[in-house]
Amino acid sequence: MRPAILALNETGLALARRIAPAIGGEVHARAPVTGGDVGFSETIAHCRKLFDDGVPTIGICAAGILIRAIAPRLADKRNEPPVLAVSEDGTSVVPLIGGHHGANDLARRIAGTLDAHAAITTAGDLRFGIALDQPPPGWTLANPQDAKPVMAALLAGSTARIDGKADWLVESQVPQSAGGEIELAATVTAEQGSQTRLIYHPRRLIAGLGCERDADPAEIEALLSETLKEAGLSPDAIACVASIDVKADEPAILSAAEQLGVPARFFSAGRLEQETPRLANPSDIVFREVGCHGVAEGAALAGAGPDCALVVAKRKSRRATCAIAEAPEIIDPMIVGRARGALAIVGIGPGTPDWLTPHAAGALERADAIVGYDLYLDLVTDRIAGKEHFRAPLGAEEDRVRQALNLAAAGRNVALISSGDAGIYAMATLVFECLDAGGLDDGATRIAIDIAPGISAMQAAAARTGAPLGHDFCTISLSDLLTPWQAIEKRLHAAAEGDFVIAFYNPVSKRRRTQLAAARDILLRHRPADTPVILARNLGRDGEQVTTVALDQLNVDDVDMLTLVLVGASSTRQVRAAGRTWTYTPRGYEKKRTSP
Repeated sequence: MRPAILALNETGLALARRIAPAIGGEVHARAPVTGGDVGFSETIAHCRKLFDDGVPTIGICAAGILIRAIAPRLADKRNEPPVLAVSEDGTSVVPLIGGHHGANDLARRIAGTLDAHAAITTAGDLRFGIALDQPPPGWTLANPQDAKPVMAALLAGSTARIDGKADWLVESQVPQSAGGEIELAATVTAEQGSQTRLIYHPRRLIAGLGCERDADPAEIEALLSETLKEAGLSPDAIACVASIDVKADEPAILSAAEQLGVPARFFSAGRLEQETPRLANPSDIVFREVGCHGVAEGAALAGAGPDCALVVAKRKSRRATCAIAEAPEIIDPMIVGRARGALAIVGIGPGTPDWLTPHAAGALERADAIVGYDLYLDLVTDRIAGKEHFRAPLGAEEDRVRQALNLAAAGRNVALISSGDAGIYAMATLVFECLDAGGLDDGATRIAIDIAPGISAMQAAAARTGAPLGHDFCTISLSDLLTPWQAIEKRLHAAAEGDFVIAFYNPVSKRRRTQLAAARDILLRHRPADTPVILARNLGRDGEQVTTVALDQLNVDDVDMLTLVLVGASSTRQVRAAGRTWTYTPRGYEKKRTSP
């Protein structure tokens, strides 16, 4: 997870901005401090929420503040996220919780950035330079519950013997001898550890999987589990599952990867066919069906590399196949084949960070490619720094969508950005139109799609002015670029007669100057001349302007392309309260108040 750096004042904010790039962190600023990526108001409550969510937290504050916040939450140190305190003068970095789960590493990185002192207190780190219960990436400790007595024994003077290939252990400062009382074993086999024997599993295995379309996920999971058990192999030694690319959206394959907690990676039929000379069970039937002589064995071999060995040949169940290959070194799954590819269609709201939903923020964080209109990318520039950007001008919406889909088809994790909500007059609909129309790269229909809703312009306008959407409402786009004016005019009459509150999107452009005036005149036939009309321009951005006029005073020249026009119903009213005038549309509660 992206670490949260808490800034409680302006001094802390400046320090947080220095730290954030070094650790890939996100700056959380306490109100009234502005300029953070995320805002919050209550420090204790915010710290507890981050801790409960498992977010690494760095507070630029006194350690006592963080201790008081998280103390009631402390339970199992093996499942607690890192929590660190950084002094406001930037001279000290103190890991408070989770030293062996990333806090010590974070402390060293932050201290290096600030030229500060990392106050690391865990004995193992200080004595041995490593944490035995936190092996490096690509390794898993099978019996973490035994790490504490092992480290205690080593600190008391015992020595360790290392069984298997584990350079990180050999090169550490752990005391070693051929007859050591403690054994540190590196193996892909499923073995039992103890208080004198730690078992480390290097992720050197690839599980190649194949299945019929819509196979039961339980079947392939059972086949994989039985295959590993019979071969005596540990699931923790699997780096990823692999298959042919036409299975990139196969629920059974994806479920197997999820059960193991590893990525799913995919290869083209042509790439798998290159592995035919190394297959134990080549099949002409499979070749006729998918274009290669073996899926499970081919994917395992392709994933594990040219120097690997096929340690388990193809095993079959009724509708699935499985094979296991072992590489001589740790496997980085991110360079194996390609990912399924994912497209997040992200509504960023009107543009202010305060109105960016956590779902949308998470989608931007996960993406490695960002596609969008120049203005929208500029609104989230801090959140997409360091990622590859694909910009397109206004009017090139379909080009943007097709580029995003094709990038995802190639295995990228893509965020396609819309302002407001992506499903309201925005990019989500066009994505599905393009998928329906076809003409995309192979694999575009097999990507993962996530729609991250955003705060729409009409919601933002309503929030700025009161509760004008308190009763039935509708939205109408006045642009006749994609919809004939006759159809728009018909909808205007229907909405006017139905007495809906109406949010007008795309009210005018440099070319279109008559539609809004026509809409005003239609509405004046059905509701009072003094009906409130909200004109909301540049919501949540620099230059925001929100004004309210009477319907008969609505002037087209006061509206531009960046303005949302919100017209009240005949029942919409205004009230003076809290030093200003608010607009609201009653729901009908007055009837309940006056009923006998």
